[in-house]
Amino acid sequence: MRVIAGTYRSRLLTAPPGTATRPTSDRLRETLFNILGSRVAGSAFADLYAGTGAVGIEALSRGARFVWFAENASSALKALHANLASLGIPPGYTIEARGTMPLLQKLTQTLDLVFLDPPYDDENAYTQSLGLLGGIAGAKRLTSQSLVTAEHATRGAFSLADRYGRLTRYRQVRQGEASLSFYRLAEP
Repeated sequence: MRVIAGTYRSRLLTAPPGTATRPTSDRLRETLFNILGSRVAGSAFADLYAGTGAVGIEALSRGARFVWFAENASSALKALHANLASLGIPPGYTIEARGTMPLLQKLTQTLDLVFLDPPYDDENAYTQSLGLLGGIAGAKRLTSQSLVTAEHATRGAFSLADRYGRLTRYRQVRQGEASLSFYRLAEP
C-alpha cells in the first residue's frame, strides 16, 4: 500500500496484521481521487472509519486543507499514527479515537468531502453515518457542494439506499468486489 500522488507520492503505508482492517486498495483510491479531482485541494476532508488513514493521507498529499480521521480500533489507530509519523505530516489533521459517531456529533466545521468505509458487513454503521450526515444535524456540516462517498461491497448482504435524509446517491462506481457510492445533499 502506497500514497498514489501529491506531496507524499510513492511513500509506503503500513497496515495492521490480519484481516480486521481492510485498507482501501491503491486502485480504488486512485479511482476515488480521479473522480474527486481538483475538489481535494484546499478541502475540509473527513476520513471516517479511517483504518490505516490511507484515504485521508492521500487527501493531505493532494492538498486538502484539513483532514479529520475517525477510528476506534486500537490496531488500526496504531497503524494510522505510524503512517502519519513516518511521512512527517505537519499539523493539519486531527484524530478522533472514539470513532465516527463521536466525531460527527461534535464536529462544528463544514465539510467539503467525506469518505466512509465501515466494515462491509456492518449495515448499522452505514445507516447511522449516512443517516446522520443526511439528517438535519449532518446537513449543517455539509453544503450543496459537499460530496459524501461510501466504499462498500459490490455484492453484499445488503445494499446502500439511494437516499438517507437529504443525502441522495447520484453516482456509483463498481470496481471488482468494492464499489463507491457518491452522495450529495438534495434540496430540503
